[in-house]
Amino acid sequence: MGEAAELGLAAAAPPPHAHALIVPYPSQGHINPMLQFAKRLASRGGPRVTLVTTRFILLSLDPAATADASVGLVAISDGYDRGGVAEAPSLDDYLRSLDAVGSQTLAALIEHHRGAGAGDGPFTCVVYDTYAPWAAAVASRLALPAVAFSTQSCTASAVYCYVGGGLLQVPEDGSAVISAEGLPSLCKSELPSLAAGGSGSGAYPMLAALSLSQFSRLGKTDWVLVNSFEELEPQVVDGLKLHMKALTVGPTVPEGDGRHGMDLLRADAACLRWLDGKPAASVVYVSFGSFACLSAEQTAEIAHGLRDSRHEFLWVVRGSEQGKLPAGFREEAGGVVVAWCPQLAVLAHPAVGCFVTHCGWNSTLEALSLGVPMVAMPQWTDQPTNARLVEDAWGVGVRARPATGGGGGAVIVRAEISRCVREVMDGPGARRIRANAVKWKAAAREAVRSGGSSDRNLGEFVEYLHATAQSRAAAAPAGGYTASTATMI
Repeated sequence: MGEAAELGLAAAAPPPHAHALIVPYPSQGHINPMLQFAKRLASRGGPRVTLVTTRFILLSLDPAATADASVGLVAISDGYDRGGVAEAPSLDDYLRSLDAVGSQTLAALIEHHRGAGAGDGPFTCVVYDTYAPWAAAVASRLALPAVAFSTQSCTASAVYCYVGGGLLQVPEDGSAVISAEGLPSLCKSELPSLAAGGSGSGAYPMLAALSLSQFSRLGKTDWVLVNSFEELEPQVVDGLKLHMKALTVGPTVPEGDGRHGMDLLRADAACLRWLDGKPAASVVYVSFGSFACLSAEQTAEIAHGLRDSRHEFLWVVRGSEQGKLPAGFREEAGGVVVAWCPQLAVLAHPAVGCFVTHCGWNSTLEALSLGVPMVAMPQWTDQPTNARLVEDAWGVGVRARPATGGGGGAVIVRAEISRCVREVMDGPGARRIRANAVKWKAAAREAVRSGGSSDRNLGEFVEYLHATAQSRAAAAPAGGYTASTATMI
């Protein structure tokens, strides 16, 4: 018999548990950083963490990928349970369905976890992707605190915030230079294309509108977490803090340079064995991410540019894109083409000397974290902005430019690609670029190390989670929150 019972006293209630529900936009580039954030959050001891994905994605995963006991994994519906976004007639149709059906099924999930003995207990906070604002609306309706998570750089986040909020006007003149609180000077072609009316705006109007409105709920959001680190973008972070409670918590790259844990495409690990036989810093790694679709003309120019650079290469060309490769290229080229690869392991391999990249933020941040110089070939969204930072702000690479000098989307010819690869690999500026890459690698690791800037910010956020859970427990009626009491709050 316990001491309390022996004294005739009622046993004290267990302390309330903080339980964060993480809601990424359902694509590889958004799930990966938010999953790593979830793992890091769970490792701090105390908060329970559950990540939401769609039914289609959950069923598509290797069971081993869902075996991490530190983070729970649950599914909601996006309305396309058999095929995800590929099943939808268009991206706009998918976004509409995700908003409507995702909202309904997320609300049902939250209500279910409020029931006695359900799962790991009720959720006390929703951490939502800025590209999933409907999740914040659900949280508000169910009286849950909502915290935004930006999978973009602080610079891109600030541009979307300032343009969407009317604080920054995009000039008609493409060569005009703009500046705002903390931002580096940028011309129109260096802004995120969906904020500047550029590539993708006309083809994906809902995505463009979503990009500009992703920070519109700041008045109803307690925090904005950003996958970057203070030392990388200090002035921009200071500018953001004038408009929101922003905390940098990145880079969200797995410890030990391993895999993220939820790969939606099957990676070819044989390429790592191929790299094992190559000299240090001798191979050019090329990848344009899981979404970009290059034209046949651009694919051919890249192929010839790589061949002309006279460096061996490892090029990721998704299966659906391999028909665009020039005839005979595989046989005559001095490299390897794979449909997908374990990118973190490739970037961490000593044989890799340069990364030809579209400058998606995940790829950019991974290269920075692993000290790999870059050749930037941005296509759209935030990629032109990231490319500008890679070349000018951080000095870790060069940008390959189309002959017309325009932004992302124009064809970049083989001579320019070859020139940029040679410049980064063994040109006059290669030593400076490599030294900068090593410097930023150290800074990235320091940020997430115990006592580093992102580690301190994460600790502050954990304290917020616990305080929120305690205040909710104190305000809850006897018996806790239920579906009926939630509608009354």
